[in-house]
Amino acid sequence: MDVMYVLIGFSLVVALGFLAAFFWAVRSGQFDDVFTPAIRMLFEHQRTKKKEHRES
Repeated sequence: MDVMYVLIGFSLVVALGFLAAFFWAVRSGQFDDVFTPAIRMLFEHQRTKKKEHRES
């Protein structure tokens, strides 16, 4: 039965860690722009082609 108390305490510590990480990510602006990263990979391919074309 003592193991249950240890596991509950450990799970609360882990949950608080993830909650703190979530609030840190929100405050640092990780979720401000959700549209551009999806499009960035499309334009990055074109930009690398231009770089390769300039170098040759």
